[in-house]
Amino acid sequence: MRFALAGNPNSGKTTLFNLLTGSTAHVGNWPGVTVDRKEGTYRNKGVKASDACERIDIVDLPGIYSLSPYTPEEVVARNYILDEMGDGPDLIINIVDATNLERNLYLTTQIMESDIPVVVALNMTDVLHRNGAKIDERALSERLGVPVVAISALHAEGIGELMNRACEVAKKGRKGSSVIEDSPMAEAFGRIVDLFREKGLSHPVFRAVKAIEGDILYTGDNADVARRIEEIKHNIALRPELEGDFEAAVADARYRYITEHYKSAITRPSGKSGRSTSEKIDSVLTNKVLGLPIFFLFMFLVFHLTFAEPLMFTDRFVEDGIPSPGVLLQTWMGNFTDAVTEATAGLLESMGASDWATGLIIDGLFAGVGGVLSFLPQILMLFLFLSIMEDTGYMARAAFLMDRPLRRFGISGKAFLPLLMGFGCSVPAMMGTRTLDDEKERRLTIMLMPFFSCGAKLPIWSMFAAAIFPNNADKAVFAIYFIGIAAAIGAAIVLRGTILKGAASVFIMELPAYHWPKLRNVAANLWEKARGFIVRATTIIAGATIVIWFLSNFDFSFSMVDPNSQESIVGVLGSALVPIFRPLGFASMPDAWKAVVAIVTGLIAKEMVVSTLGVLYNPEVEGDALEDDAAAGALAAALVASFSPAAALSFMTFNLLSVPCMAAVATANAEMRSGKWLWITIGFWLLTAWVGAFIVYHATRLMGF
Repeated sequence: MRFALAGNPNSGKTTLFNLLTGSTAHVGNWPGVTVDRKEGTYRNKGVKASDACERIDIVDLPGIYSLSPYTPEEVVARNYILDEMGDGPDLIINIVDATNLERNLYLTTQIMESDIPVVVALNMTDVLHRNGAKIDERALSERLGVPVVAISALHAEGIGELMNRACEVAKKGRKGSSVIEDSPMAEAFGRIVDLFREKGLSHPVFRAVKAIEGDILYTGDNADVARRIEEIKHNIALRPELEGDFEAAVADARYRYITEHYKSAITRPSGKSGRSTSEKIDSVLTNKVLGLPIFFLFMFLVFHLTFAEPLMFTDRFVEDGIPSPGVLLQTWMGNFTDAVTEATAGLLESMGASDWATGLIIDGLFAGVGGVLSFLPQILMLFLFLSIMEDTGYMARAAFLMDRPLRRFGISGKAFLPLLMGFGCSVPAMMGTRTLDDEKERRLTIMLMPFFSCGAKLPIWSMFAAAIFPNNADKAVFAIYFIGIAAAIGAAIVLRGTILKGAASVFIMELPAYHWPKLRNVAANLWEKARGFIVRATTIIAGATIVIWFLSNFDFSFSMVDPNSQESIVGVLGSALVPIFRPLGFASMPDAWKAVVAIVTGLIAKEMVVSTLGVLYNPEVEGDALEDDAAAGALAAALVASFSPAAALSFMTFNLLSVPCMAAVATANAEMRSGKWLWITIGFWLLTAWVGAFIVYHATRLMGF
């Protein structure tokens, strides 16, 4: 058996898919289309192994509002439902948001026009009941003519009943039916259905409705068929005010039918104004005046709780203040990695290990990887807050709030959604641009993606914020994120006025109801981030760190030199690139080649910037830098000795705006599907990074840094 899940965006379809498929889910692309194809397997333990419903393949169709051919998602869903190659679904589970019944049923009326068995999963009934409303499922089922099962995908309620009912229905045949049958177009509709049946086409009811709407995919290539359909449509008695707009007439017929037949199936408590809790909250959080300031306040609090030392408002009560939870956890993690390093060094010494072996393990591997891992708690803390904001439904409001200001610069709120994903990782964020219809807007969004700081860059911000801006760490990190957004706006203006001319696309989005975050969802998100970070640290970064240690301890004749000497291989190569970066400030600092080398290695993976600096600035520097901070290690002391505040901000800005990791570059290449545009994009990133760092360095110097 193969079941397809179809529904509106934010109807709970993805939650249900994850619940049904679990660890069997996998993601690919629909053939020939850059739209996600998600598939998995559901195993029904309540039936015999020989039963056809014992193992069910689940296909998650893209979230859509209709089956009209306007977006790639709608085309994918429609073509799959009407598949004639034997790969189509045996049944469609139509997920309907019970709190928005009338709007969701529009898609239902279209799905029912196919010849495929259908079961309606009435989702979010728990939310409906909390609001004091109720849906008569039996009455709704009788009026629709298909089974209706109440579920709560979020709380895993009613899932077993849904799948058992779906299995029963899938074994029976079904003929499509349409609301057009009770409209003024009924006679013409019937004649077109008969015409398609004469031609032996599948889903004749669905095709007939599409033919009335003017969908050229269903008028057929046969000129005689197309002529006969136009003759039939010409005789349809439509209301004069529609002026022959057949598509509008069909849409009007659907909504009229929904209102007359299905709206009465829902009862609301008397005396209620009809405004939900979410609508009352949105009256403040999405307010035209207060919405954006509240959003930026939330984001600043997130950075403050993650990076601040000491916490705001505490120094009047505690003599020296207390660190934020993120800094406190990072300190503990740093102490742990230091303890492991010291224990390993002692073990190597007791074993009589050679100097080069000790240097490789302690000054190379442990200094590089340990430096990166010490920032893992802050990364998880930041993503904890972002996951909570996303799970409650607030991040969808952020896209809504940003649509109006960004539209002036050629970016729609729909493009802002994948850009928001870029705060997590650029790779899935670039893949998320597949939802954009306009090719120019897709390319624009990919080119702006690195400016939205991904999780891999967080160790860089944490390291410099703690060392260079210890009393304003949260403000420094917030400033970097703000610089990224400002750079994205400036770049969008330039690109929209030159090589990517065009206006932002129309943005239509369903705002999900607010709800408390589920611990399972947040924990799964954090585990995914932690696992990915640890895997990268112990594989790619560990290997690259060993290479950096070797190149910084040997010259071109492969003779060992003083640790991190400018005469080393990496020292010579880095020094050759220093003149390019000298106008940016940080290349005028002592040991400038080390910062340049860190930038170059960061092209592999942004975490490499921290691990490279950790290797190159070992052993401990001389001097009294940070003597008053007992917790500061050699790396922090070295950064203070080598970077002024202006130079540090310039270095951070260049890493923010520059070419992202190689995985993101490969993804950009796959999504753009053009070698020419890939090289244009790489050149654009490098140029923007250089110009941005130049502006930040000289502007901050003028401001007194």
